[in-house]
Amino acid sequence: MATPKKYPDELRQRAVRLYRESDPKPVVLRLAEQLGLHHEALRNWIRQAAADADERHDRPTSEMAEENRRLRREITELRRANEILVAAGAYFAAERDPTRRRS
Repeated sequence: MATPKKYPDELRQRAVRLYRESDPKPVVLRLAEQLGLHHEALRNWIRQAAADADERHDRPTSEMAEENRRLRREITELRRANEILVAAGAYFAAERDPTRRRS
């Protein structure tokens, strides 16, 4: 279950829009203080917005990050299913073994 977000999405969008539309660019620390945010949260939002707008290539877009999370969950589920199948195969192979002593 996902943890609740500390800041609403509307605030995130507004803060990033304020930063991106300002000329000259405000100091992130001061803008964050004015909006009542932690400056690192605002800095991360700005970086992510730039990545989503294909302006920076040092981090994945939000879409790619979500797909990666989805694929990791799917891999975990498939590995779990594979372990069950391997255990079941070993169990049934032992049941069919004619050399096995019965008690």
